Amino acid sequence: MLYLIIFVALILIRSSNRVGTENSKLLYSACLISIFLFSAFRFEVGPDWSGYLNIFRIQQWSDYLDASTRSEPGYWLLNEFIHEMHWPYPSVNVFSSMIFFAGLHALAKRQPDPLGFFVLCFPILIINMPMSAVRQAMGIGMLCFAYNAFVDKKLIPFVAFVIIGGSFHNSALVFLLLAPLVTGEYTRNRLILSGLLAIPGVIALASTRSAEVMQSRYIESNVEAAGAIFRVMTLVATSLFFQFMLKSTWKASFKDEFKLVSLGSLMMLALVPLVALSTVVADRFGYYLIPIQTVIFARIPFMLRDDQYRRLFSIAPYAGLFLLFAVWTQQSWIFQLTYIPYQTWLFGFPSGSRY
Repeated sequence: MLYLIIFVALILIRSSNRVGTENSKLLYSACLISIFLFSAFRFEVGPDWSGYLNIFRIQQWSDYLDASTRSEPGYWLLNEFIHEMHWPYPSVNVFSSMIFFAGLHALAKRQPDPLGFFVLCFPILIINMPMSAVRQAMGIGMLCFAYNAFVDKKLIPFVAFVIIGGSFHNSALVFLLLAPLVTGEYTRNRLILSGLLAIPGVIALASTRSAEVMQSRYIESNVEAAGAIFRVMTLVATSLFFQFMLKSTWKASFKDEFKLVSLGSLMMLALVPLVALSTVVADRFGYYLIPIQTVIFARIPFMLRDDQYRRLFSIAPYAGLFLLFAVWTQQSWIFQLTYIPYQTWLFGFPSGSRY
């Protein structure tokens, strides 16, 4: 119930303030800091807590050289640094949240409604990533910086941010395939040409050890991701709404971001056949697209000013996410087992702690 109350409170804060005012900016900063602390200093909360604890313990018997030669070296190097500083394991989550929320803030501050953008990220992206999948959370944080570089048509920073993100979670490296589209105009012919140029990159990524691990772990083993279908459905619905309702207006009103959002919407549609292959793989890649989805959600009030259903369309993302979040928090045994009760070590570790 705590998580649902927080989300409702965030929605009420957003709905009670006018966009662009000084008060709105202060409330955004307060919400950002509060949720960062809520995520960064959680204690034994989240499905992946024990798994990352095992990684932390393994790294204590190694050094920086060993960490740098492992798959996803960025995460192992972070663990080695924390060992060198003699900090406890939960410190890993502080660094993960720092990277994630820094990237999210970099993307949010470019939006007309940063507070609305942030609130819409809470129920799925924030709860599932920095509060659970900390490696991918850092990858998403770096991808947010990469998205900004893409909009600014800065190829080298885009590639650098994606590579750094991939050092935390290899799946982020797939977005290197967008590199040919960073500069130049967004046209159908250029999109087709870039797709052809990406084929060697797809082949190279498919032949890596990480791809082999993903295939054996998620595809051949028939592992299912709980709730993946619903999360992918929201992405697909967002893509269709953009294509049929917002695309032409977006191109005229927000030309700089049109290429990124349009490509993002196409990638959301590409998740449909991917679900048939593996719900886990589709879910993993879907999380990288949620920031773009949220950009679309947060822009709806600014895009449909003359539409008679503008208010309904503007409220729909909040209402839909609330319904999805309510069902998940109240009905999922995984959520009940791993997220409840919420504990924090912000004011010191609970008595009897082994850290």
